Amino acid sequence: MRLFSLAKLSFSLLASSVILASTALPVESSETELLVLTPDNFASTIAEGVWFIEHFSPYCGHCRRFAPTWKQLVEETEAKPDPGIHLAQVNCAVHGDLCNKNKVDGYPQMNLYRNGQLVEVYRKARTIELLTEYLNQHAEPRNPPAPAVTTTAAIEQPTPTAAEKDELAEEVKPREDVNPRGLVLSLDESTFQANIDKGGVFVKFFAPWCGHCKKLAPTWTQLAGQMKNKLNIAEVNCEEHNALCRQEGVTGYPMLFYYGGKGTKTEYTGGRKLEQLKAFAEKVSGPGVQELKFGDLNDRAAEHSVLYLLLHSPSDRAIFNQAVEASHILFGSPPLFTSTASAFYDHYNIQPGTAAIIAIKDNEPNVPAAVYTFSRPLSTVAERQDLVDWLLRNRFPTALELDSDNFQDVMNAPHKPLVVIVGTPRDALAETAQQVRELARRWRDAREGVPVVFTWMDADKWGSWLKSMYGIKKGALPRAIVANHSSLVYYETDQFGEPIRLTSASLFSAINGAAKGTIPYKHSENIVERLARYLNQKLISLETFVANNPWHTAFYALIALGLFGLLIRRLLADTEPSREGGYLRKEGRLD
Repeated sequence: MRLFSLAKLSFSLLASSVILASTALPVESSETELLVLTPDNFASTIAEGVWFIEHFSPYCGHCRRFAPTWKQLVEETEAKPDPGIHLAQVNCAVHGDLCNKNKVDGYPQMNLYRNGQLVEVYRKARTIELLTEYLNQHAEPRNPPAPAVTTTAAIEQPTPTAAEKDELAEEVKPREDVNPRGLVLSLDESTFQANIDKGGVFVKFFAPWCGHCKKLAPTWTQLAGQMKNKLNIAEVNCEEHNALCRQEGVTGYPMLFYYGGKGTKTEYTGGRKLEQLKAFAEKVSGPGVQELKFGDLNDRAAEHSVLYLLLHSPSDRAIFNQAVEASHILFGSPPLFTSTASAFYDHYNIQPGTAAIIAIKDNEPNVPAAVYTFSRPLSTVAERQDLVDWLLRNRFPTALELDSDNFQDVMNAPHKPLVVIVGTPRDALAETAQQVRELARRWRDAREGVPVVFTWMDADKWGSWLKSMYGIKKGALPRAIVANHSSLVYYETDQFGEPIRLTSASLFSAINGAAKGTIPYKHSENIVERLARYLNQKLISLETFVANNPWHTAFYALIALGLFGLLIRRLLADTEPSREGGYLRKEGRLD
């Protein structure tokens, strides 16, 4: 009997797993368009203002019962002209590591943040009345913004002369054929590739039965109207064009991608309100390149910690277009300037007539941080991708302060750099920053091949995080480590076995040792966090497989259930009671 009960329990668990897996698309919190944050955008999103974040799991009964209340709370808050507080969610079933980092110990848990810092955990009853009262107490409404003065200033500027207009001839202007009617462009297999190859297309992948897609539809139409003659706004119906959506890596609805040109594709993961979508669209539709005069070099370098300068001859239109196309991946940060002036060639000691992109960093206009030289127009996909990779590798200043605004960009950069992190007390911040900048310059001048970003952090502000993540304690500051965030490991000793010190000999040997794997490392997560991350990744992989292969999954599930049933039947048959009241094994039975 006990064996039979165990078999029933195992069957129930297996059946539940199959049902959950078979319906596993990316989990949404409700039919209302709610803002769900991920590790990629959590820190940057809550960095400013007051945020009330619900951490939930779609498999939690309390969360499902609370969902209508949360939906009502979001709708009532967003209906206010100036609520002074923002609401969002984190799906802990998908992003368990982020919830662990936020010290979530039960579902649903609601945390209050102000300017990126945790204020408190909400502990009262989860009724709409108490929640509304709580939000009103902690909201910080803004005053209406003052009228912009840029328009007036622009009107007062003198009209450019004919000569000045000639100097701006290279300035990029919106093409007349870009979204000429302000309408959403519907794409299919026959029109998709041709449109995205032109670049400058913001695409929504949707399904007509999806509740979130239905809510986004009028906003998407408004966005197309406001981006008339600026940016193409398009959509693909994945119910009708499923193969195309699978080809583009669509795993849930709606998914938004920006296509900057051939081989340039970026998923948009920000908010889906009109003003948020418009801010992104305005950014990517702005001038991809600006003309730079030699006399303005110092001023532009002083304004930007990093900028790119494309030098080319007027006849190099193919190279010019390829550089502009590749720069779309930057979304204007750092900016790309261009010039054909011979003065720049002399200044940087570059052979006249050569096409090259110069990376100018750290407000130092006289010393190029890196140079990409075109021997000829790029003819293959691999060559164009190499240029994109170069732009991404050099987009950060040599040294910078690491905080919540830039953490994700630096630590999760596509080229996976090693990150030097120096924790320092606030009263020594300026002195340590100067030391780090000097070490970064020496590393840059040494022209080492290892990609590295040098950073420093305010240990008074980020002390608990530095201690839990990298073992940096306040008692021994400043303290340096080398982090490999792509592997979630860090190095705290140099190749001599000594703690890393802020000297070129110690720090540079640690960087080279980390790059070559010749020095020991430590995990920046404990064993429980690593196990949770591993299981979470396996669950996501299973969900992805089931979503992409529903029929294969059903077939394998039926085979597994059949084999399981045969096993149980065999076990029960082997222990069938005899007429004498005992049990007979197979070899002891007459039949």
